[in-house]
Amino acid sequence: MATRVPAKAAPAGWEDCFWWSNDGVRLHARRYAAIDPAPDALPLLCLPGLTRNARDFDRLAPHLAQRRTVYAVEFRGRGESGYAKDALTYVPLTYVQDVMALLQAEGITRFVSVGTSLGGIVTMLLGAMHPDRLAAAVLNDIGPEIAAEGLERIRGYVGAAASYPTWVHAARAIALPNAGVYPDWRLEDWLVMAKRTHRITREGRIIPDYDANIAQPFRVPGGESGGDLWPAFDALKAIPILSLRGERSDILAPATVKAMAKRHPGLATATIARTGHAPTLDEPEAVAAIDALLAKL
Repeated sequence: MATRVPAKAAPAGWEDCFWWSNDGVRLHARRYAAIDPAPDALPLLCLPGLTRNARDFDRLAPHLAQRRTVYAVEFRGRGESGYAKDALTYVPLTYVQDVMALLQAEGITRFVSVGTSLGGIVTMLLGAMHPDRLAAAVLNDIGPEIAAEGLERIRGYVGAAASYPTWVHAARAIALPNAGVYPDWRLEDWLVMAKRTHRITREGRIIPDYDANIAQPFRVPGGESGGDLWPAFDALKAIPILSLRGERSDILAPATVKAMAKRHPGLATATIARTGHAPTLDEPEAVAAIDALLAKL
């Protein structure tokens, strides 16, 4: 059973959930208990992107928890999850094992997954390796093929050292290289992003909230996905899937979405206008598309 510690200052109603990986890393998720549980509503896992954490879902998760229990997972090396001693465990197949350890600890036999970028890769692998467990999936700006342009952009910044004296400095530093990803954002939006992705050190500096060593396997060709993902995607043909794409995405190409739809005729799709990689899932269009998918279950 996973350990649960109520969060004293959690207006959204979440509690800390800790469990152990197979190799002894203490892992963390935010657990949002269902407010008005729907009969037979399956629990839902929110799986974040490469450098992200549970705070990515601090608006979506409370909404989804109206009718079902929601877990906002933090992969090893991010947020409140422990850092791995071996950097080579920062790969998708290990994240799958870590999620399976959570499912076992919580007694979850079947679930729905909302995966952003890396979280979507983990979702596809979960469905392929444990087809009896995954009931539906949202793949947020990710598919079986990852555009080379976007990969090179991410490799250019992941793991880079950064330190800021104030949240405004951090927000402006994030905004500078990402202005084309979210062209309509104002300073207050970048501040939200900064506080989702960074933390304050004991010395009062603001730094990225992840282990810089996650970059080591990611920089190796194939390390970002673990191999050919088309077989993993094909294994999901029997379940409802929603593909979300940022209109400006440099990770998920329109041609990949078309190929996905051809191989999965029931694939639902939605494009988030004037957004790059990746939609934050705060967008009304994204929330509506996710709600529509869940309504089918």
